[in-house]
Amino acid sequence: MTERDIPDSWSRASGRKPDQSQRLSRTEQFGETQPFDVPATGSTSKSVKRRKKNHTKGLPINSNSEETAQLSSTSGKWPRWMKSWTLWLVLLMLIPSSVGFLAMAMLLKLPTAPNCPSIFWPLASASVRLHCAQLAASKQTVNDLLQAIALVKQLPQNHPLHGEIDRFIEEWSRDILKLADQSFQTGNLEEAIATARKIPEDLVAYKLVNEQIDKWQSIWSKAEATYNGAIAEVKERRWQSAFMLSAKMLRVDNQFWAGTKYDQLNRLIATAREDGDKLGKAESLANSKVVDNILEAIKLAESIGQESYIYQKAQEAIPAFGRKMLELAQAKLDKQDADEALNIAREIPESAKLQGETDDFIAIADAKRSAWIGNVSGLEAAIAQAQQIDPSRPVYNEAQQLIVRWQLEIEDVAHLEKARILASQGTVPNLTAAIAQVQLIPASNPRGAEARQEIGRWNAQVETIEDQPYLDRAEQIAIFEDINSLQAAIAQASEIRRGRALYPEARKKIRTWVRKIERIQDQPYLDQAQELAQSGNLTAAISTAQQIASSGRALSQEAQAAINDWEGQIRTRENWKKAQEVGVAGTPEALVEAIRLADRVSNNSILRMDANQAIDQWSQQLLEIARTQGQSDIARGIDIAKSVPRGSAAYSAAQEQIKTWQEFLNPQPEPQPSSVPQPQPESLPFPRSTTINGQ
Repeated sequence: MTERDIPDSWSRASGRKPDQSQRLSRTEQFGETQPFDVPATGSTSKSVKRRKKNHTKGLPINSNSEETAQLSSTSGKWPRWMKSWTLWLVLLMLIPSSVGFLAMAMLLKLPTAPNCPSIFWPLASASVRLHCAQLAASKQTVNDLLQAIALVKQLPQNHPLHGEIDRFIEEWSRDILKLADQSFQTGNLEEAIATARKIPEDLVAYKLVNEQIDKWQSIWSKAEATYNGAIAEVKERRWQSAFMLSAKMLRVDNQFWAGTKYDQLNRLIATAREDGDKLGKAESLANSKVVDNILEAIKLAESIGQESYIYQKAQEAIPAFGRKMLELAQAKLDKQDADEALNIAREIPESAKLQGETDDFIAIADAKRSAWIGNVSGLEAAIAQAQQIDPSRPVYNEAQQLIVRWQLEIEDVAHLEKARILASQGTVPNLTAAIAQVQLIPASNPRGAEARQEIGRWNAQVETIEDQPYLDRAEQIAIFEDINSLQAAIAQASEIRRGRALYPEARKKIRTWVRKIERIQDQPYLDQAQELAQSGNLTAAISTAQQIASSGRALSQEAQAAINDWEGQIRTRENWKKAQEVGVAGTPEALVEAIRLADRVSNNSILRMDANQAIDQWSQQLLEIARTQGQSDIARGIDIAKSVPRGSAAYSAAQEQIKTWQEFLNPQPEPQPSSVPQPQPESLPFPRSTTINGQ
């Protein structure tokens, strides 16, 4: 056994010296020696001391009886107590028992265990090594187990204890792996691997090390992949998928992943889900395009803490929300609502990280607000504000373009202000002068479109002033409302040419006067047609009214309505006449057709009352025919009775008759009491037949 194989906890210098160990007996080498600092059992140290004491008194240590006798004779008589036979009797009784007791104690005394830390290991026996290795292994720590293996693994292959030692080495190696697995189960993979690799590579049991490490690494990598996959799903706010992945961790063969990390992941998902709901609500609020809602959205996003996996997305969302506010402000500015645009921009919080863009927007919006005042001083103020924008800013080029435009506008505004002062007088010369003034503004200039609008408005005022007298005179002429006056008014209003300001109004009045003329001209024809209709000559009335209806004039619709009414009356008369003719036949089919024709008579016609009476009479005739027919053919009677129209006088009676016949044809069985005789049914359930029309 080399020096490096000696356990570190036992001193290399504490063993016996070689010459001493050579003098040890075989019993001492196998653990039967006493500890070096304890005297052996049965020591004669007291006798040695007594001898020394006697020697100091001048007595020889080893003397024979003769010498004793001589000494006694020379020293005088023995003491009195030594001559007592009682004393010698007691001594004779105690000495044997004492010797027996000491012998038994020597036999029962167990050999003392070897003192492992003080053994000189190069000369230690296999049993001593195994004994000390077992003591070290019993402590069940990694270092002690490794020391136990180191004590016995160098024994030769042919040693009698080699089989037992190999068994112990494998057992202790497995114990080390168990301790390493405990580290693995508590989440210390690297520590577990390092512990396992401490097992000497030259042992047969070392193959278990690689197998165990591979198993640990496989379990760890799968658990780690599942955990990271769940985290990835959390970051994308796919909560259901994240929870499904977290559930897989319960099946991981590792207490750390299945317990601690599982609980941690579930708490993380739950917290992230709450934060995700916050962010989702914030996004919904931001999409509402309402400033207060967007500000609330930013506050919700800001409330998500740094420890959340949603934190990064929340931080990315805050500038997006701020940009939405900036877009709303820009929309207001595009509508020339500079005040509201500035209010929105100033509410964008610093957390949106848009301070630079916001400042640029405010600078441009403030300058535009000054320019939109519409006067020279406002434009000059706008130019001054735009000139303060630093060349390093992104909006610098826009500001320079606005400055050029506003400088041109200053001249345009001067022309517009002068023209508006002239136009305010309201006279044709002043309006004409105002138009000439704004025509100096080129159409390509910033105020060119505004100048064109003013020209159109002032031209309309001029045309109104010039054409209003024509329209006023036309209205005065048309007040008499005769054909000549109306035609004269139309001629007067027609003086207003197409494209002039009052042309639409003039055309509207002309159309009104034309319709009045048409009504005056066509009313006699409509009156004549109505007189013909009242006299009963509907055909002539229709012919007269058609002269108006087809011309598209003022009374055309009224004439067409009258024609439709008269044609309806003609059809009513024809239907009523035909119904009467058909009903005379008196057959069920003829009566049904007569009823159908009579029912076509309009409710507004004076013939409707006669038609109703006829329908009731024909319905009664149908019922009587059905009853007569039913005496021989019930099915035929039912068919005829069903043709009696609803609402007629005979309808209810016809339905009752149909019900009676159907019950006869399909009787319902009833239980018959044995004690009560049942009446015999009549042959047919028919009432007494009556003749049609009482005949």
